[in-house]
Amino acid sequence: MRFISPKTDFAFKKIFGSNRSKQILISFLNAIVYDNHKTIQSLEIIDPYNPGITQTLKDTYLDVRAVLDNGSTVIIEMQVLNVEAFEKRVIYNLAKAYGNQLDTGEGYRTLKPFIALTITDFVLFKEAKKMINKFRFKEEKDSLYYRDELKLIFLELPKFNKELSELETESDKWIYFLKSAPNLEVIPDSLGEVAEIEAALNIANRANLSNKELEELHKQEVFIGDRKGEISLAIQEGREEGREEGREEGREEGKIEEAVKQILRLIRRMLGEISPEVESQIQQLSLAKLDILGEEIFDMKTIADVENWLDNQREKEE
Repeated sequence: MRFISPKTDFAFKKIFGSNRSKQILISFLNAIVYDNHKTIQSLEIIDPYNPGITQTLKDTYLDVRAVLDNGSTVIIEMQVLNVEAFEKRVIYNLAKAYGNQLDTGEGYRTLKPFIALTITDFVLFKEAKKMINKFRFKEEKDSLYYRDELKLIFLELPKFNKELSELETESDKWIYFLKSAPNLEVIPDSLGEVAEIEAALNIANRANLSNKELEELHKQEVFIGDRKGEISLAIQEGREEGREEGREEGREEGKIEEAVKQILRLIRRMLGEISPEVESQIQQLSLAKLDILGEEIFDMKTIADVENWLDNQREKEE
């Protein structure tokens, strides 16, 4: 057997975000959000994955949402790269989703709790040894908790180092699945003991993907890989040319102009048209900033994310 990585956008949405994934998602949330307690019995997945409709290249980010039987809505996101202002984006997305519940004229009493579960493939809280950290509002001195309306939960995958033989809880097994599925050749007995994890592995089995799904997955992987390579090469060549001619920034060199063109082209393909102001700001970036943007653009969801990134760069320079 060969399994696709659950950490890719396509796989995560297919495994956890389709109509056939309800029991899988219930088991996963009970393990990670509710500390291995069977708190959630049912849920409804919002905008479920449809195998008949493949994603466009600009939709290569993952966001699974579900309304739980306790009335809460959970937003689950996988973050592979530690991009600029990532922590702010998590808070913004949660607050925006919470506020968007209200239509004109509706009262605040109709608001339901929201949970943001963010899975990172990098260490976010270096000072914390725990791999799962949970945040909510509380009074600074007395630790008196405010209404439990908004909750942030982070799962840091690199902090999990257990081997297959060391897995104990369902949360252990789910995290192992997220990290190690592509390395498995069969479904191990310890993972198969959890019916929902076995079902998740069956969905992740490449043999069970349609040709159209495999093609779309391949297109996304090639698209992202090619764009990263083009941008990295163009920036590197621009640096070398700039050094040779004694121009530290090398903005006037054609290779740097080509790097800017590649980034602008990538933004338009993934996120849509950009304003002349944003384009001008990108053209004024240093080589180092172009390099960073070339990497981080793959985790941006909207043009607003690009604008926020540029604003943060200006703030650092002031």
